[in-house]
Amino acid sequence: MATRRSVLAGAMIAPLLLTATACEGDSMDGRRPEGTAGDPAVLTARPGATAPGPTRKPGVHALGVAETRDAIVFLPESLATDAPVPLLVALHGAGGDAQGGLSVLRAAAEQLGIAIFAPASRGTTWDAMRGRFGPDTDVIDRALEEIFSFVPVDPERIGVAGFSDGASYALGLGLANGDLFRKVLAFSPGFVPAGPQNGRPAIFIAHGTKDTVLPIDATSRRVVPALERQGYEVVYREFDGPHTVPSAIAVEAALWLDWTPTP
Repeated sequence: MATRRSVLAGAMIAPLLLTATACEGDSMDGRRPEGTAGDPAVLTARPGATAPGPTRKPGVHALGVAETRDAIVFLPESLATDAPVPLLVALHGAGGDAQGGLSVLRAAAEQLGIAIFAPASRGTTWDAMRGRFGPDTDVIDRALEEIFSFVPVDPERIGVAGFSDGASYALGLGLANGDLFRKVLAFSPGFVPAGPQNGRPAIFIAHGTKDTVLPIDATSRRVVPALERQGYEVVYREFDGPHTVPSAIAVEAALWLDWTPTP
């Protein structure tokens, strides 16, 4: 859970970070902006680099990319592995872990046949929440390479989602890797971490009007207009509730992905 100090800090620097993000290399045609190849926010793993091996059985699997706080992948029973499948990266909130990231959309993923990759931050929250991208993106990149080695992922159906600090991180990571993540789901974000922009992912943001952890007036009601001014397609939902993800919102977000199971 974020502290009051971190919440207030995030609220105060949100407009500054949005401005910085807008200025650092904006690519509108899906090509990587010049000078961002070595940026720690930019991921290099891509599906199809190698032919996937045998897909693992349905369930939750540790990926073995970190000695502590390892990343996991969830392959639902409904996943159709005889054709390219959708993959959603799910990011936990502050103080959470990989299972926490998975829990928000696990039921919807099972229903819709979506694989979920849930990493865990190296610290109590994601690196860019307190500074710059780096250690966490390194683990995410290596974990994606591992997943792509045994899951036939559809490059047109890869997204990133998160709750609270994970939502902020999903926005920053999604904007920096819009050629990889075609869609971004942010549940109760605080701000957009500074970083490059690459591609034009579609964005879904939801926030509770009674949120006392990341108050909506200082967060999403500033973030959404700023993203729209930059030309991003944003679907925005406010709900009557606190700092949480209601099941109805999770279902709506999963349906918004429009990733129906392959017949």
